[in-house]
Amino acid sequence: METLQRTANRGSVSTGYDVVNSLKFEADNTEYLTRDVSSAGSRYKGTISMWIKRTEISTAQYLFTFGNTDNDNGRTFARFQTDDTLRIGGGTTTWRNTDRVFRDVSAWYHIVIAFDTTQSTANDRFKLYVNGVQETSFSTTNNPSQNDNLGINFEKQVIGYNSIDNGQPFAGYMCEICYQDGTASAPTEFGEFDSDTGIWKPIDVESKPSGTNKFYLDFEDSSNLGNDVSGGTDFTENNIAAADQATDTCTNNFATLNPLFKYPSSQVINEGATKVDRTSGSGINKTFYATIPVLAGKFYFEAQPTEGSGTMIGVETITGVTTDDPDSVFVGEQSTAVGYYASNGQKFTSGSGSSYGDSYGNSDIIGVALDMDNRKVYFAKNNTYQNSGDPTSGSTGTGAIDLPDSSDGYLFAVSYDSGGQWVVNFGGYTTMSISSAASDANSFGTFEFAPPAGYLALCTKNLGSDGG
Repeated sequence: METLQRTANRGSVSTGYDVVNSLKFEADNTEYLTRDVSSAGSRYKGTISMWIKRTEISTAQYLFTFGNTDNDNGRTFARFQTDDTLRIGGGTTTWRNTDRVFRDVSAWYHIVIAFDTTQSTANDRFKLYVNGVQETSFSTTNNPSQNDNLGINFEKQVIGYNSIDNGQPFAGYMCEICYQDGTASAPTEFGEFDSDTGIWKPIDVESKPSGTNKFYLDFEDSSNLGNDVSGGTDFTENNIAAADQATDTCTNNFATLNPLFKYPSSQVINEGATKVDRTSGSGINKTFYATIPVLAGKFYFEAQPTEGSGTMIGVETITGVTTDDPDSVFVGEQSTAVGYYASNGQKFTSGSGSSYGDSYGNSDIIGVALDMDNRKVYFAKNNTYQNSGDPTSGSTGTGAIDLPDSSDGYLFAVSYDSGGQWVVNFGGYTTMSISSAASDANSFGTFEFAPPAGYLALCTKNLGSDGG
């Protein structure tokens, strides 16, 4: 799987400061935030800090657009390119384009960009920091003239969208977005390295925004997700609703579906990487995997098939994961199945199927309880555990599907045949209809049905406490 270096932020456990909410941005729905700049600020100097988690790759996506005039003095932006590099640009000039690619969909990135055209050293006029470290390797480097105006603090401030060309919206999660007008800051204004792990983590920035057009977005008010906590003019939400608030953040990172394992291209993963379907095309069938593997502990997730037939849900060993194997796991091709519950009521393990429980359809919610301590997995249909299953039975494994030992761990997975759709819920965000809002014993996750005793949501806070 694609990973960053060891110190990538996958959701710090001992943060000392917890971020409560993020905002889910959806490219398909063109979701973004915008506000007009009513008073002149500094056109030379500013800093933006933002935590982001990508859910789609290999497409152009804007993190922000400042200014709304298409020239170098009237527009400044940052966007991911189709090759997943990061570009900082003006109306006509690329100021910086990274050599580095940003494809780790299992982690949060902290992006800080400091603008300061007053600097006498040309290369100091733009500084990019990723997870607390200054980026110095660029395929393209250009600089404005000293004291040139930029698009910052000018006309518009837009988060997650190209407001000039009206396109290329961001897909993923953002949290802790802070902007300083008139100050070019180091990343230590917004984060710090954890003394035990070396992981870059957020600090409280509520008092940090400064200047005329400052802002701080914490996304804690679901009724006003454009709320500027620093006291400035609120942002206007475009196609954003209260349901887009998430608890998947840079201090508690939840599993999602992994878009790096999407084959063929007609498969669509969206809604914060919690929904997958084939909207067009034909061809082989496919299985989709969670971004976080489990090696120990007990974890729970739930999912709902909403279209099609021939679906399966369960767990797969990491070594069984493939991006382009036509013999993917689905009903009718189970040669690599490890531990799945199929819509026809059968279980599939060790490459063969047998009777297990009730059949399920497109209105049913399937719960999966994975006991890695005893190598067993249990399945519930609408909160009734199949095969008289008892997830609390430990090594006895009443009603469980036994799993082979796997030193590299297991991944939660969903599958369908030539047509279908799954909506998944790992607890951090989902489009499933949730009426009970049940959490695990650590008060993490939001589920329709309560996880069994001893089972937790698959998030990094729980991984730290439960050894997964």
